[in-house]
Amino acid sequence: MQQQLLPILLSLAIGCLHAAPAWSEGKAGKQAVRVGDYSAGLKFDGKLDEPFWEHVDSIANLTMVEPVQGAKPTFPTVVKILTSEQEIVLGIVCYDENPEKSVSFSKAKDSHLRGEDYIKFVFDTYRDERTGYIFAINPNGARYDALSERHGEDEDTNWDGIWDAKTFMGKNFWSAEIRISIYSLTFRKGLTQWGFNVERRIQRLQETDRWKGAQMDYRLAQVSVAGILDGLPQFNLGLGLSIKPSLVADMSREVNQQTAYDWKPSLDIIQHITPEITGQLTANTDFAETEVDVRRTNLTRFSLFFPEKRQFFLEGSDIYSFGLGNSRYFLPFHSRRIGLYQGEEVPLLLGGKINGKVKNTNFGALMTHMGKLDTTLAPTNLGVVRVKQNILKESTIGFISTFGDPQGRDGSAMAGMDFTYRTSHFYDDKNLKAGIWGLYNWREDLTGDRSAYGATFDFPNDRWDIYASYRKIGQEFQPSLGFVPRRGVKMYALSVDYMPRPEKIKLIRQFFFESYYSLITDTDNHWESYTVFTAPVHFRIESGDRFEFNIKPAGEFLKEPFEIAPGVLIPEGGYHWIRSRLELESASKRPLNGQATWWFGGFYGGWLDQIEMQLFLRPFGWMIFELNYERNIAQLPYGNFDQDLFGGKLQLNFSPDIQFSSFVQYDNMSGSLGANTRLRWTFAPRGDLFVVYNHNMASNIEDRFSYQSNQFITKLTYSFGL
Repeated sequence: MQQQLLPILLSLAIGCLHAAPAWSEGKAGKQAVRVGDYSAGLKFDGKLDEPFWEHVDSIANLTMVEPVQGAKPTFPTVVKILTSEQEIVLGIVCYDENPEKSVSFSKAKDSHLRGEDYIKFVFDTYRDERTGYIFAINPNGARYDALSERHGEDEDTNWDGIWDAKTFMGKNFWSAEIRISIYSLTFRKGLTQWGFNVERRIQRLQETDRWKGAQMDYRLAQVSVAGILDGLPQFNLGLGLSIKPSLVADMSREVNQQTAYDWKPSLDIIQHITPEITGQLTANTDFAETEVDVRRTNLTRFSLFFPEKRQFFLEGSDIYSFGLGNSRYFLPFHSRRIGLYQGEEVPLLLGGKINGKVKNTNFGALMTHMGKLDTTLAPTNLGVVRVKQNILKESTIGFISTFGDPQGRDGSAMAGMDFTYRTSHFYDDKNLKAGIWGLYNWREDLTGDRSAYGATFDFPNDRWDIYASYRKIGQEFQPSLGFVPRRGVKMYALSVDYMPRPEKIKLIRQFFFESYYSLITDTDNHWESYTVFTAPVHFRIESGDRFEFNIKPAGEFLKEPFEIAPGVLIPEGGYHWIRSRLELESASKRPLNGQATWWFGGFYGGWLDQIEMQLFLRPFGWMIFELNYERNIAQLPYGNFDQDLFGGKLQLNFSPDIQFSSFVQYDNMSGSLGANTRLRWTFAPRGDLFVVYNHNMASNIEDRFSYQSNQFITKLTYSFGL
């Protein structure tokens, strides 16, 4: 029966295509803006004072999305676009009667720009209404880039492009010039039109304005509702070759050992095989510049998810997303399993990948050769292949397969299919998604149920957000390159959120009446976990401040004892409790803002208080302090325990190209105090210098800290384009 799973799912997917309702898929004749020609003469200073800017077609008719959908924006915004054979140049003027009051704290490259003024763009370079490149800046010139993910529902912020920006602050406006290298993008050859959209945020007014798709149900990254960028030239990639050598110098020492010195060259080669297809080869790859993980407490029986941060694996990673509704709680392919073993880095000696699109077929393949880790692991090959076919207006059907095992176990592989129906025009202007998926894995040491499958329905809109899903995970479903924290279960979930925006209550921007229900059983339908979550009080006021009160009945059935903390063992059996949450968040537009959360109530027959606090302080535009504190205080019949976790980060942004940060973390579970200090100098759009210092200390039985290890790393990297 298990072997018949994938053919059955494929038949269902095809049946869904034939039976799909004839809903409206949008209106033809999208509004367009024409690009101008740019060859030389641009003084890159953010001022738009060159004569040729006056003769370029412009977007000057943004529409307010919030607080009043469809209204005229408070201030005008003008956007113009120039192109050459190898570059896209955008000119922006954001009018404001008090531009000095713009909320603009960040200066660093890769700033998230949440809670700040910004201007943001998305390019749909394939005109497939599914994928997009996202760029944004704030008035300080801080740069943000990302990929549209899950058809615009999310943004993959880890992607990095080759581009630059300059800003200028005028008397009643701020302006910017942005230069984007065509080497950063893949695109369909021969197209003279791309999908394009632009959005402006005026944070002190809590206002968002957008060119196309100016509705609260949509997001900028949903390129299905974007406009058109017209008159594009035939871009010239030259040889389409980028060679990126790097050199790392490493000095490290552990307690009671001599200082070790090492240097390591590495090489990345990126080849645009065609404008639509990109190949990449990496050799002796180093990830010294990657930021450390944020520590978290874990009061569950299951592994926590930590995201991928390494740039080689992030490039083109959106192609490997699988199944509607699958997320960090279930990933058939998680690249973090490659090159990491029980917290230790495994050498990546050689890696290659290819990503691209041919007509309506998206594909990606990744293969790596890992070196040995002392005597623990032998060298191994790991890889993944993904194909997605665009069908209908916004839907996809796809296939994924992985091979290899990080621990060297023989015969490891996984394969599966997914079908997702999407439309952003359900009943003319609403989002609707539905999908099914199925997976099966092999490994010589697995003999039981190795299948997994599920179905999802999602109606994600501004006023109503309704979600339902079902997953069945076999007891022996253990994909070697996946993240599956819970097996041998059936998982049911339903959420219904009603989020009105009251017109008669001037103080309130939006209410959030949320409810979430989940039930997890074993494969014989015996319950293991349940949650009933409601938010009877949750609202955001016009200033941007937010208050929330939740009630959460929950239960766990333990089939075996669970050690929740050292020396605290919870016996097997069924447990039921009710917990509540109070949460207050201050608006991020303020120089001092943060969030405080207090969970309290029953827990495994006792009582648990969880206190979480996050504070941001921005005394100057170039300085940001971030403080995080979490404390768990448990009083259980089986023992009491306290958990403390502290994190503090100082970030100095001397310019958009020079940033210094120091991140300090401590938790009393491990007794470890660690600091990660990093200087990044982007001395050219293609070049970076990283200086990293790591220092770790551990507490002893006398509660005193003693030296554990340190590491000093310098990494220089530069990309040559041919």
